[in-house]
Amino acid sequence: MAQGEVLEFEEYVRTRQDALLRSARRLVPDPVDAQDLLQTALARTYRRWETIEDKRLADAYLRRVMINTRTEWWRARKLEEVPTEQLPEACVDDSTAQHADRALLMDVMKVLAPKQRSVVVLRHWEQMSTEETAAALGMSAGTVKSTLHRALARLREELVARDLDARALEREERERCAA
Repeated sequence: MAQGEVLEFEEYVRTRQDALLRSARRLVPDPVDAQDLLQTALARTYRRWETIEDKRLADAYLRRVMINTRTEWWRARKLEEVPTEQLPEACVDDSTAQHADRALLMDVMKVLAPKQRSVVVLRHWEQMSTEETAAALGMSAGTVKSTLHRALARLREELVARDLDARALEREERERCAA
């Protein structure tokens, strides 16, 4: 690899390492494993860096490498069963509320315009900075800020409206049952 390519890769890693580590943390629960996953993905990407024609897609390439690496690790894990006299007590967390919240969020996001949705996802889900979001979407930082402000206000309005609708339905149901 040419010296310029090496320097370009080093600069890319230096500027994007925090966001890439957050992506790795979403793939594996242990912070140390997430760092290992990112380092492995960076080593694999380094070998292929000069073949990535559009460097703006490097994040997507690296995320795919992390996903594939995590899958390889999962497949290679050792499954050990330990025989016991008694089975351990099964403890299952009830994640119904979390799934309902996620479903509500996904549904509420549909009221946003595509540009607003993109800004919200990059800023809050991917935790990109305003400048990174602006660069990714090809807009100014001020446009990102104003779009995000309007999008969050629209989401709040929609959540309030849905809450009021839900309360009205509950009230109607109580009145119907009481009658």
